[in-house]
Formats: sequence, C-alpha cells, structure tokens
Amino acid sequence: MDKRVVIAAYKRGWITIQECAQILGLDAAQIAGILSAEREAGSRRTALRPTRHAHG
Repeated sequence: MDKRVVIAAYKRGWITIQECAQILGLDAAQIAGILSAEREAGSRRTALRPTRHAHG
C-alpha cells in the first residue's frame, strides 16, 4: 500500500497512529518523526515561496 495513502488516512482520523505504524511496518515513534519532518518541509516550502503582490 502507498505510504502517502496510509498517512493521509491517519491525518483524517480514519486510523490510529498504531494502525498506521503497523500497516507501514514501522513503530509509532518513526511515524511521528515522518510527520514532523513533513511539517518542517512544508513550512520551509511556504517560507521560500515568493510573495506576489497585485499591481493596480
């Protein structure tokens, strides 16, 4: 199964973190690490995105 699908199911509350970890063959701490790294990468992407201003 695609990891992204399993993680998305966890984020939506459809499965617990333990179920997510079991499906992926990891432990809950590893899942927490993946999620925090994903959040950090997302915040870096938005921070690096140039701001666009409307010119009238």
